[in-house]
This record gives sequence, C-alpha cells and structure tokens, in this order.
Amino acid sequence: MTDRPSLAKLDLGREPMARQVTRALRQAIVSMRFSPGEMLSEQDLAQRFGVSRSPVREALIKLSEAGLVRVLPQRGTQVVKISRSAVEDARFIREAVECAVVREAALKATPVMLAELNASLARQRRGQRNMSTDDFMALDEEFHRLLAETAGRPSAWSMIEDVKPQMDRVRYLDVKQATPRHLIVAQHATIVDAIKRSDPAAAEKAMHQHLSEILRTLPELAAQYPDLFEPEANALPEVLSA
Repeated sequence: MTDRPSLAKLDLGREPMARQVTRALRQAIVSMRFSPGEMLSEQDLAQRFGVSRSPVREALIKLSEAGLVRVLPQRGTQVVKISRSAVEDARFIREAVECAVVREAALKATPVMLAELNASLARQRRGQRNMSTDDFMALDEEFHRLLAETAGRPSAWSMIEDVKPQMDRVRYLDVKQATPRHLIVAQHATIVDAIKRSDPAAAEKAMHQHLSEILRTLPELAAQYPDLFEPEANALPEVLSA
C-alpha cells in the first residue's frame, strides 16, 4: 500500500494498552486498511500509536493466534492473506452458534428485548443509505449481540467475535459486491419477526439464509482479487509428479 492507513486513537486511561492496540490493529486488518500480504513493522506501529514496542508485540501475538497475521523469522510480521477455507469454517461455526441463539431467543424474548431489537432495526434503516461502512457494520454487530442477549447467551457473542474477523474481511473487500444494506436490514427484520411470533424454526431458517450470503460472493471475490487470497490447497498432483 502506498498510503499509511489511519489507526484508531488510544485512550491512555481507559484500559490496558495491549488490549487497545490489539483491537485497533484487528479493525485495521479486518477493514482492509492493511492489505492481505502486507508487512507490518513493530517499530513503525509503536511510533504511530505513541506507545512502546511491548504492547504492539503482545497485540501481534494475539492476532497471530487469531490467524490474522503470521510472524516471519528475520523478516517481520505479515498480514495473512484471506483463506477461503478459513472463511467457510468461520461461517460454519458462526451459523451453528447463531442458529441456536435465535431458536432460544424465539422462546425467551421479553418485551424489553424485543423493544431493543426493534430500536436496532430502526437505527439500521436510518443508516442504510448514507452511513459509513464502519458505522453500518457496527450496527450489524450490535444487532447480533442483542440477539445473544435476548437468548440469555451473551457468551455466545464472545465466541462469535473470535471467528467473525475471517468473514468480515470478505465483507469489507468489496462493499459493492457484498449483500446490499437494504437486504441485510430486511433479513434482520425477518429474524426479529420470527422471534416476535415465538417461532424457533422460522428464526433458525432466517438466520441460515442471512449467514449464507457470504457463500455467494466468496468465489467471485477470490477470482477478482487472487493476490489477496491464499491459493487453494491443490498441490498434491505436483508432489506426486516430483
């Protein structure tokens, strides 16, 4: 990349620096401000954040464990290219969790939580035309977190947060080819409607359809941006011929 991407500002008194740096770097990677395959300099990041190298090093270790960067001996740290299999695995895990979440939400939803979900839908409708990608995706995350709270399973959202960055990079890669915002909001509304009717099967079906959208765009994006994706594991014939 030719331009240095902007990074979130840190709050010196709010929480540990390493945690803030981890979150800021994760967001920069997920939102494609750091491109797949790009090299990261620990010293440069420390200077840009205005911190020592220690919290940056700790953050890079965390991101390595999350599969977003890899440490290359004697070379530095590289943003991992997008893996189609990792995205598909993340979607599989997320669907398993969130389908279970909405089934319970349909059985446990209180008037207070239904009002929260309706308010979230209203914010999404207001923001679907002019809101920035970052802000709209924040509303999307808020909605899915509220579903977990409605089901009485807030820890389920924490589990989803661990795997969703693999999916989010695809969503940020090409906003124009991603699912249109109005369709996302409509799918969210269908989920809420099923929860209001206390219909677990309909809620699960709606969530399955919602989370399957990425399977439609993933092959198209991989073909359009081959340099940003890991090559598919198809080297067996070459090994046999060697």
